[in-house]
Amino acid sequence: MPTAIDLSACTGLTAMVLITLNVLLGLLVTTNYSPRRQWPYRKIPVFKIHNWTAYAAIAVACLHPTILLFSSTAGFKLTNVLWPVQSPGQRLYNCLGACTFYLVVIVVVSSYLRPRLGYRPWKKLHWLAYAAGAVMFIHGTLIDPYLKNNPTDFLDGEKLLVEGCFLLAVAATVWRRRYGKEKQRYHEARAKVTVA
Repeated sequence: MPTAIDLSACTGLTAMVLITLNVLLGLLVTTNYSPRRQWPYRKIPVFKIHNWTAYAAIAVACLHPTILLFSSTAGFKLTNVLWPVQSPGQRLYNCLGACTFYLVVIVVVSSYLRPRLGYRPWKKLHWLAYAAGAVMFIHGTLIDPYLKNNPTDFLDGEKLLVEGCFLLAVAATVWRRRYGKEKQRYHEARAKVTVA
């Protein structure tokens, strides 16, 4: 039977996959991708799925450290979950996990308040998603899932999942940046032709 520590590790990995999926969908949204006009030529609400993966990620990420409260060996208290600077072990990595959670909360809450905030302030806050992703991948890669301070095994299955999500997010971000530059060049060239 899985222990509370095992369940916490599984929910952490699930939250990481959901956040990675959310980042990928967010990058698609910024390109004005339309699945109706492009593959798969179906009406798929990409923006709504992007929002719901964020809500699901926050719920699972909240559950991730909360499960440790039910572990007889982890020694976590509620204060260690909310502010892990005094957590029983691996304080730095636990603080990175908490930092990820709070950054994601800021991004999601700012998106919910976007009409009140206005586009520019919302956009600046939304850039925190990249910081959250970077901190999340460091947390997920370096923490010992059993909380025993064991050295990191970068070829462990869980670590390979974290590393794969990291590489996927980086590759998608690089692609999005290049796509944006190509789109800008296209619009500049079109504007020159129109003026001429």
